[in-house]
Amino acid sequence: MLVLVAVHALAAVIAPGLIRIWGRRALYLVALAPAATLVWALTRTSTVRSGTPVVETVTWVPQLGLEVALRMGTLAWLMVVLVGGVGALVLAYSARYFRSDDPGLGRFAAVFVAFAGAMLGLVVSDDLLLLYVFWELTTVLSYLLIGSDPTRRASRRAAMQALLVTTLGGLAMLAGFVMLGQHAGTYRWSEIATDLPGGGYLAVALVLILLGALSKSAIFPFSFWLPGAMAAPTPVSAYLHAAAMVKAGVFLVALMGPAVAGVPPWRPVLLAGGLITMFLGGWAALRQADLKLLLAYGTVSQLGLLMVILGAGTRDTALAGVAMVLAHALFKSTLFLVVGIVDHVAGTRDLRELSGLGRRAPALAAVAGLAAASMAGLPPLAGFVAKEAAVEAFLHGGTADLVVLAGVVLGSALTVAYTLRFVWGAFATKGDVPVTQARPVRWPFLAPAVVLAAAGLAAGLLAPAVDKVLAPYADQYPSAEPGYHLALWHGPTLALGLSALAVAGGVGLFVLRARCRRCVSTSARGRLGAAVQLPFDGAAVYHRLIGGVDRLAVELTGATQRGSLPFYLGVILLVMITLPGGALLAGMPWPQRFELWDTPLQAVAAAVVIVAAVAAARARRRLTAMILVGVAGYGTALMFILHGAPDLALTQFLVETVTIVMFVLVLRHLPAKFSERPIRSSRRGRIALGVAVGVVTAGMAYVAAGARIATPISVGFPDEAVSYGGGKNIVNVTLVDIRAWDTMGEIAVLVVAATGVASLIFRHSRDLDLRRGIPGVGRTESSRPRWLTTGATTRQQSVILQVVTRLLFHAIVLFSIYLLFSGHNAPGGGFAAGLVAGLALAVRYLAGGRTELNGAAPVDAGAVLGAGLFVAVGTGVAAMLLGGEFLQSALLDLHVPVLGHVHFVTSVFFDVGVYLIVVGLVLDILRSLGAEMDRQQETDQRETEQTDDRAKELV
Repeated sequence: MLVLVAVHALAAVIAPGLIRIWGRRALYLVALAPAATLVWALTRTSTVRSGTPVVETVTWVPQLGLEVALRMGTLAWLMVVLVGGVGALVLAYSARYFRSDDPGLGRFAAVFVAFAGAMLGLVVSDDLLLLYVFWELTTVLSYLLIGSDPTRRASRRAAMQALLVTTLGGLAMLAGFVMLGQHAGTYRWSEIATDLPGGGYLAVALVLILLGALSKSAIFPFSFWLPGAMAAPTPVSAYLHAAAMVKAGVFLVALMGPAVAGVPPWRPVLLAGGLITMFLGGWAALRQADLKLLLAYGTVSQLGLLMVILGAGTRDTALAGVAMVLAHALFKSTLFLVVGIVDHVAGTRDLRELSGLGRRAPALAAVAGLAAASMAGLPPLAGFVAKEAAVEAFLHGGTADLVVLAGVVLGSALTVAYTLRFVWGAFATKGDVPVTQARPVRWPFLAPAVVLAAAGLAAGLLAPAVDKVLAPYADQYPSAEPGYHLALWHGPTLALGLSALAVAGGVGLFVLRARCRRCVSTSARGRLGAAVQLPFDGAAVYHRLIGGVDRLAVELTGATQRGSLPFYLGVILLVMITLPGGALLAGMPWPQRFELWDTPLQAVAAAVVIVAAVAAARARRRLTAMILVGVAGYGTALMFILHGAPDLALTQFLVETVTIVMFVLVLRHLPAKFSERPIRSSRRGRIALGVAVGVVTAGMAYVAAGARIATPISVGFPDEAVSYGGGKNIVNVTLVDIRAWDTMGEIAVLVVAATGVASLIFRHSRDLDLRRGIPGVGRTESSRPRWLTTGATTRQQSVILQVVTRLLFHAIVLFSIYLLFSGHNAPGGGFAAGLVAGLALAVRYLAGGRTELNGAAPVDAGAVLGAGLFVAVGTGVAAMLLGGEFLQSALLDLHVPVLGHVHFVTSVFFDVGVYLIVVGLVLDILRSLGAEMDRQQETDQRETEQTDDRAKELV
């Protein structure tokens, strides 16, 4: 099962590339991932039918007791079949629905198959925390699918609405999971179900879990987000809102039902919410003119019915519920696909504009009729079998069950009515509407819908076989008498009579509505529609909450975000003084021993730092202040040397130097002097604040250093650095081996920072070509590189400086490579080496501008960053493929001719990735803050000069 999830992830990664190569035909290849899931599940049918679950457990984080626990019982098997089968068919359908030149097709394919993988992981998860991870993955991926067209405001709003509602419900559900897991001492549901808490504790946990399930499956009061999600492409609706995402909440209710159905909050909440949802959704579906919206509200109504059946908590209703899950997925996904075909061939989904389509596309009408009959509960289809089972189950209960039964029959009548409206609106010939001119429907486009409709027919005809597969799930519920069995014909029973009554009532309601529409005014129909609505709904509450949050954000922003950086920084520092400073004064955890310094030289270095810091605060010129800040940094590096930390000192020196260069690049475009705006009293307040911050920070550092009780974990680093890391430089081995995960996170942050800088500086996407620094970009043909100069020297540039930097450049780069490979046993490493190489590039830029920089590094800075991250991650993946742990190092001792004995550590490759990322970051900053800002300034200056020239000509 875990392999199948990984296959979906791999398919999501390669899908955009396949789309670029083969266009929309590549969707057939992408569909192989969910198809493989279907085939695998079908091969396990006999195992599931025997009641034996398929179990798979993989250790995840052994130190925390976390594991990937997967379990596929009867319910999960059914969901896997639907997720895989419907997913594969919808992808095949999408190959005809979209155009090959659709710009978002690659993204759609990747996100769609990733969603299928997340849904697969959700339904087979036995660990509740793992289930939550996949639950939220489906939420995020559905957000991307619903908002697949970011240019449309409706898509963005619908995606955000679905994301907020389902995410908030998911957070409540997580709290319920934690409560159950903490009580049981495990998060595996198969074990929690046998060790449930009691009383109010369990009731609160179940209510929290139900909030997640109800919001995910669009049950009242959360029903409003699903119709809005119809802004998504039709294939997305056919999958997410018929067979996958909205079924997640239904699945969770069905999964937990056998263990908690008797707990008081469970049944009342599900029955009440389900009945209200069924009525409101069915009534709203009758009022829709858009075929897709009609199906959307019908889906809301059907989800309410599913919650009622599965929430009843008996053996027979459980069997009817899973049968209805199967039937609903088949007929509703078919109808969504039909709507997509109608939209393509007729150019509209408005039933008021469609007429005669059934005669022009009889095959399409037949497929739609088959699926619609199943939705209405007509024999011999799966919908009839499931609905009759539900009616029969409620017939033999108490008074409450009979009330629910009446609601189910009335809701079924509404279903028949809006089903007839769908079929009539899409395919009937209307006398007052011109005949729709439609293109022919090609069979490859129609085939997925045919398969799904045929599956619904087969499931009805083969009801006894379906019963044998699904019965093991229902048998988990206690039953005092022989249970009900699915069958197409049980004889002339009361359940059959009630089903016929529902059909007759639906037909009557459809006819009555058509007649009333002709004889009742539009305003009267509006008043009638408002009369059957509740005084409030979830949408109104949602919009009020969002509006309130927006208003609060505006007020809070107006009060705190004044556009003053000193104000922002002052607030942050005041909080730091108040909280940690107050804790220091209140607790007084001061060490007894106090030493000013280990050697008098430390006092000298500290004096340099203090003098430089005070002078920087009093400096009037920006450049002077920056240089003084750098001096303070160099003084700190001197402190590191005196403490015996050459690696830290080297890194500090290099970081300070690179920082000064970067600041200078920006300071060139700012006024030379600081503003004189702060008055004397304000300046005194800032000085006091700065002194207080310094005192609190020094106090915290002193207390933290002297308050250690346990033995530091770093005590064992020297031995481990040699034995496991294969190096004598403890700092470098710690970065690339012992704590390589920390380094991985840091370099990922560097890549994100570089991307952010580039996106802020480069104004247009075409300007990103300048980020690559390729020959020819940003220079003329006459400025081809020469041996010692670029040939593009201006009056502001020194030829001597260019010559000297060119002579030294390669030596500096070689020195950086030496630091890279020697860093495992001597001061250096990938980070320091990358900074040295970055300084070499900075000197080239300062000597000759962007032309000199492009000549030194004619590569894309983004490609260098990506290559570094790829090498770093690839090092960890390679270790896993070779049987080790992620980022685990291997020691290789080789005898090489001429060179002799060579001691090699594989973590060097990780260090190479760090080196490339640092070089790419510096190069990106030089191109953005340096070269690109120069180019923009020159462009603005030329435009200003041209404007002045035109003004003079006019004068």
